[in-house]
Amino acid sequence: MSERKNLNLTLKIWRQKNKKTKGKFEIYKVSNISTDASFLEMLDILNEQLIKEDKEPVAFDHDCREGICGMCSLYINGRAHGPDTGITTCQLHMRMFTDGETIVIEPWRSIAFPVIKDLITDRSAFDRIMAAGGFISVNTSGNTLDANAIAVPKEDADKAMDAAACISCGACVACCPNGAAMLFVGAKVSHFALLPQGRVEAKRRVLNMVQAMDDEGFGNCSVIGACEVECPKNISLDNIARMNREYMSAWMREK
Repeated sequence: MSERKNLNLTLKIWRQKNKKTKGKFEIYKVSNISTDASFLEMLDILNEQLIKEDKEPVAFDHDCREGICGMCSLYINGRAHGPDTGITTCQLHMRMFTDGETIVIEPWRSIAFPVIKDLITDRSAFDRIMAAGGFISVNTSGNTLDANAIAVPKEDADKAMDAAACISCGACVACCPNGAAMLFVGAKVSHFALLPQGRVEAKRRVLNMVQAMDDEGFGNCSVIGACEVECPKNISLDNIARMNREYMSAWMREK
């Protein structure tokens, strides 16, 4: 069994009072960080240190700390969620770093995700895209058909569940050179497009969600593929292709 090690690190962290002020990097030192600690636990230790020194703690998003909620949106050493794959920042452990290393920590970089404070960005653009069509309408009066009574091919059900795994963290936007949100929107469109319950509103859904995405200022996809690589839930580029097919079909019917 390997012996647990402690790390001494230099942290280069983006600090910004609010979205109206200009931000800058500030340098901090942390010592004796266990390699078993998570990245967010390391930031907790830093903040405890700053509070003891009567300094402003670093603001960062977090909630479940179990890789479910998608809140922990940090750009670490040039990668969304840090130097590992298939995980969120809260699942990143300090054993991925070396003693004496300098770690650069930034918020998501996107026009559509303005900085609120320090490492926290406003990702409500995703909420507005979802409100534009990321739902199905169900008549709750009378005899509503039970969802389990509708036969769904297993292959379609599996693909729909894979798309539904998207946690809306925004890593796809942060790592895309174009700041595109098409992997996110593609996953949300695919989730419903593959199921019979979602076909009734399919045309309106894809047109409205793509329009909302454009209105929010996200860039266009040029199939670089960084979004798929950095997605903590391994959402496939196939969902972007499916969204494009759904969109073109709906657009042609409009014409």
